[in-house]
Amino acid sequence: MIRVMLVDDHPLVLEGLRAMMDAERDIQVVATTTEGERVPELVRLHRPDVVVLDLELGTTNGYEVLKKLRADQLQIRVLVLTAYGDGESMRAALEHQADGIALKTDAPARTVDALRAVHSGVLVFPQAARRWMRKANEKQIAGPGSLSDREREVWALLAAGLSNGVIATQLGVSASTVKFHTQNLFQKLGVNNRTAAAVEYEKRIPAAARVREKLV
Repeated sequence: MIRVMLVDDHPLVLEGLRAMMDAERDIQVVATTTEGERVPELVRLHRPDVVVLDLELGTTNGYEVLKKLRADQLQIRVLVLTAYGDGESMRAALEHQADGIALKTDAPARTVDALRAVHSGVLVFPQAARRWMRKANEKQIAGPGSLSDREREVWALLAAGLSNGVIATQLGVSASTVKFHTQNLFQKLGVNNRTAAAVEYEKRIPAAARVREKLV
């Protein structure tokens, strides 16, 4: 029997997931929560085999939950279940040591299969994201801290004064993914806030290049 804990900030989604899992003879839902901050506590209490984790969790996000679970060295497998199918979200989840990724847009049977695969120790994530990530890795560019194309996009929009939410909308990714890139950007640039990052952009990126970025 696979013991499962479900984490999503939408109660209706939780109910749907629970109904889907309850229909499987080899899966038992032992806990659910809409609060990401409670996940480590509930893992210790209910000892699930797999946590099915959303990336967007209101006051926190799935990346922070993953970081906490790994820092606490809790022996748990985590399947990220998200509406965001872009490669950047996939890469961020894997870098935070997710054991697998599935999309909310997938058929229920595929989600259940992904859960079983993760439980057995198989790393799973969508094929479309796999292709996107391969292309992204091929496009690593030289520059401050060897920024990726996506990090340069976030940097340009951040320097223009846009919030993470607006940047996420423009790039078609989650706000959590933008936050992930922003943190990486700060580290690579050697800064600790948005203002300093914007100053570095003005210093390091030639005016002509800035014009091209705006035209793309």
